[in-house]
Amino acid sequence: MILLACLLATVSAVAWLLPRLPEAWNPFAPIDLAGPVGPFTRHKLRALAGDPAACFAALDSAGVAATPLPDGSAAPDCPLRATTRLPGAFDPARPLLTCPMAAAWTVYERQVLAPAAERHLGTGIARVRHLGTLACRDVRGGTRRSQHASANAIDLAALRLEDGREVSILRDWGRDTPAGAFLRDARDGACRIFAAVLGPARDVAHANHFHLDLGRWSACQ
Repeated sequence: MILLACLLATVSAVAWLLPRLPEAWNPFAPIDLAGPVGPFTRHKLRALAGDPAACFAALDSAGVAATPLPDGSAAPDCPLRATTRLPGAFDPARPLLTCPMAAAWTVYERQVLAPAAERHLGTGIARVRHLGTLACRDVRGGTRRSQHASANAIDLAALRLEDGREVSILRDWGRDTPAGAFLRDARDGACRIFAAVLGPARDVAHANHFHLDLGRWSACQ
């Protein structure tokens, strides 16, 4: 009876507490892409893969004009599901991404990249240069499919700042400079949002970019 009473008290306390928690700290609240990053953000982003309607609704609520694209495939074994062309200042423009990756990028850009640029470099980000999102292939040196095969990844190479400067991962990673400090924060912040973050600390194949994805495998390197 004592154990049952303790259990009921715990359940009641949780039921009272959950609605009062901020979204970022409530594992059951729908994700707010404009809100702060919390301990459940990555879990919620990955869960959007099973609910495309909720994913596109979250993007719309965050003011991101992301139109769902018809399902298809880049090749017979590279299916494309719930994808969109992400608007914004990208080079190349309008990268193709799964909806959850588009949602994750929205959080990353607003909650990590923009604040880190202001903090370390005193300016905002004008343009993002990436090395691609879709490539129907296996992971390098492996036999399982890359997250790029389904547009569930993006390779971030450089950022053009509003004052005209460019921060390049190839040139600025590991340097004891404001740009180097910015990139360290950009990598560390990415690890709170994406499943896998692979950069120059991983290997020479990632010397010029951060690979960001929302796959099943987790890494922060």
